[in-house]
Order: sequence, then structure tokens, then C-alpha cells
Amino acid sequence: MRALLFLFIFSSILFSQNEAKKICITIDDLPFMGSQFYSPEKQKEMTEILIKKIKDFEIPAVGFVNENQLFSKNDELISTKLEILKLWIDNNLELGNHTFSHIDLNRNPAENFQNDIIKGEKFTKELLAEKGKELRYFRHPFLRMGMTKEKKDSVNIFLTERNYKIAPVTVDNSDWIFARAFDNAKSQNDTLSVSKIKSAYIPYLKEKLIYYSGQSKKLLGREISQIMLLHANAINSECIDEIAKMMKELGYNFISLEDALKDEAYNLPDEFYKFAGISWLHRWAITQGKKRDFFGDEPAVPKFVMEIAKVDSE
Repeated sequence: MRALLFLFIFSSILFSQNEAKKICITIDDLPFMGSQFYSPEKQKEMTEILIKKIKDFEIPAVGFVNENQLFSKNDELISTKLEILKLWIDNNLELGNHTFSHIDLNRNPAENFQNDIIKGEKFTKELLAEKGKELRYFRHPFLRMGMTKEKKDSVNIFLTERNYKIAPVTVDNSDWIFARAFDNAKSQNDTLSVSKIKSAYIPYLKEKLIYYSGQSKKLLGREISQIMLLHANAINSECIDEIAKMMKELGYNFISLEDALKDEAYNLPDEFYKFAGISWLHRWAITQGKKRDFFGDEPAVPKFVMEIAKVDSE
């Protein structure tokens, strides 16, 4: 009888822990990164692969759009790029606004930033409306939200007036560096480096997820509903299924951004007004007065990946 009671308690705890591990996947810089390497047709092909894998794992992903990517250097609309956005909506995936030109709020006046938000709505709103949906979410480029309270508040009020909800990020990472290295290696037909980059990528993201899981527990005593940032790029098109498997092995269930934001953690005060764009877990930690030792040991991109990407530092 005691053995059965112990088994029941252990199973209940394990079930509870698994239930508590939830993650939302968000994908920035749609339609697709890497236009210097891939034609619009190739970008569409890789998007089809990316979306199929997302659907296979039942991931309710949100893609954030920079509408300047829809245009050529001569400001002509590229129909294939528009078709890429339609693929997301046709597969019942949500789109959000990431500004028109990926403008940096910390380097520009608030008025310019707000105008870029409006300019970045046009096609996304129209495509969503055709499916009876609304444009609901906004993601700050570079995760930078203003270096003064006044600037941040003015933009937040503007977003609220336009019926946007801000899309935070708790699991930040440098997948863009891996993507750049991957694209560089592919363009040089360097198959050995491509293989090495892919082999290092999933372990890196796993370390990042474990790290921010630990940060959540250190800060709040529990694992919150995490929101992870990835990008629309070639390496994620090839690896999103392996990323999803890794997350499943760690006990995570995929949830929508709407459900993630129901976690009360996202109501915590954020008084971070410096230049960097950082995880909301670290914004909250700084607001709570956490010292330098709280932020140590964050996993870094391997040196060989940085070198192939031709990036000096993260």
C-alpha cells in the first residue's frame, strides 16, 4: 500500500513538473533572413519546410514581420515575398509587427519609431483581415525598448492605443550568429563547416534554455511560461524539428503567445533603461536589484562559429 502511495505521489509530482514546463516559439524577421544568399523562390521553399515542421510538432508559432523585406532595392513589391507571409496565415499561424525597417528605438526618436510601426502594418493587416484575424502583437527590434522611462512609456502608450500587446522574450539567444555562419559556409560550399555549425547549434540552444530555466527559478522560485526568440532563416528551416525534439526531451509543451502571456510573471515591473536588448527575466532581475553574480555563466556562441560568421563579439 505504501509503495502504491509513493508511486502515486511521485507520478503526481512528475506530472505537475511537466505541466509547468511551457514554451512559446516566436520567429522574427519575416519574410526571411539572408536575401543576399537566397532568391525569393528559395526563401519560399525554405519557409514551406519550416512551416511543415512547425505544424508537425503542433507549435502555435508567431512570426514577426519587417515589411521592408517585401520590396526590392527599387521599391517594387516582390510578390513571392508576399506569398511567404500568406503561407504563415494559410497554415493558421499568427503574424505580428516587428516595424517596417527593423528600426532601433534606442538610436532613433520615438516619433520615427512610431511612424515605422505604422508603416509596417499595411500588408500584414490586410492579409490577416482576409482570414478574419487582427494584428495583435508587436516585437521590439533588438529587444530595445528605450533608454529613458519617458521614451519607453510614450511608445508603450502608442502601442496600447493601436491595440498592440508587446511580445516579450525570456529565452534570448544568438541564433542569428549561427545563421550567418551557416549561410557563409553554404555560400562557400564548405560542407564540413556547415556540418560542424549544425552539430553545435542544438546543444547551444539547449544550454540557453536550461540557463534561462534556471534564471527563472532563481528569480521567481518557479519555471514561468517561457517565450523563446528564433529567426526566419535557413538554419532554422533545417533544424526546427531537432529544436522541437530537444525541447520535448526537456519536458516542454508548446503553447501560444496568448497563453504564455497569461503567466502573472509578465506583469512584473520592468525598470531597465539601458542600451542593450536583453531577456525579460534579466530586466526583472535588474529591476529587483540583483547583483552581477546573478547574471553569470550564460552560454556563449562557440568561437569557431563566431569566426565563420565574421562576428567580433556577441
